[in-house]
Amino acid sequence: MSCPSDPVAGPAGLASPVPRRRESFFAKDRPWVNAVLFLLTFATAFFVGTSWGLNFLYAGKTASDPGFQPEVVGLFSDSRLVGLSILYAAVLMTILLAHEMGHYLACRHYGLSATLPFFIPAPTLIGTLGAFIKIRTPIVRKRVLFDIGAAGPLAGFALAVPALLVGLALSRTVPAVPQEGSIVFGEPLLVRLGVMLFLKDAGPGMDIIVHPIAFAGWVGMLVTSLNLIPLGQLDGGHIAYAVFGARSRSATKIVMGLLALAGIFFWAGWMIWFLILLMMGLRHPRVYDESDPLDRKRTIVAVLIAVIFILSFIPAPIQDYNMIELARSIWP
Repeated sequence: MSCPSDPVAGPAGLASPVPRRRESFFAKDRPWVNAVLFLLTFATAFFVGTSWGLNFLYAGKTASDPGFQPEVVGLFSDSRLVGLSILYAAVLMTILLAHEMGHYLACRHYGLSATLPFFIPAPTLIGTLGAFIKIRTPIVRKRVLFDIGAAGPLAGFALAVPALLVGLALSRTVPAVPQEGSIVFGEPLLVRLGVMLFLKDAGPGMDIIVHPIAFAGWVGMLVTSLNLIPLGQLDGGHIAYAVFGARSRSATKIVMGLLALAGIFFWAGWMIWFLILLMMGLRHPRVYDESDPLDRKRTIVAVLIAVIFILSFIPAPIQDYNMIELARSIWP
């Protein structure tokens, strides 16, 4: 978060000149930039969605005939594949947009200046590096900090859950086929509950063919859990500071230590997240009423958010891809 530049009062109470600083890119609204990034991110999400569409359409044939390969020529003339790719991109972008608009509308409610969401296009395994808004006005009250921090995860989670459950209801199971080098994604607790509800025949010897909508919901769970880690400028950091005040700082080293251990034993991506958080800064800006407790309503919401974090957290988003396994692949 950035603070506006104000003149500094001199010894006589007069405004002393402050050296002119280069204006931040986020100081002015540029809706066309937000729109272009949104469209580019939709395109990269669509591109990634094709792989999930192909998997959903042809996994059954691959299970019965391991040598089967779909014809690449004319593949995108298949309206089913195009439709599934659009569905994945649309559902994912809607979840991310809801998350960021939750923050944005909360800022508007309290009269704070904030940018529209900036989406980050990337042809990664999920099609994006996420999205963010820039809050241009300092937040000076705990209740405001809490409401803004909580609004995003609550809005995103509220859309990720139905997407996940609908997608699992549309998914199916096939006999498992060993595939060397295949990527296995981890399951948050909510996914396991959804599988028990909609895919009762899933079990040993069976693979789940995930519908693209379900994977978009899975990404929504991942984004929610990453943002709710109680550190620094993350949503979870804002919420933890609003709930516990100065006491939240004493837990920072513990959480960072757990993050590093998770990178070693569960998923190497936690080490990247560890470094990103270090660069972002771990110390939370203070508010005026730091020592005042939150009201009962917000305390209940804080408990709800803790439950959401538990339901959506994935210790190993990509299994067998931790620092130990990476070291073994480099030095067998």
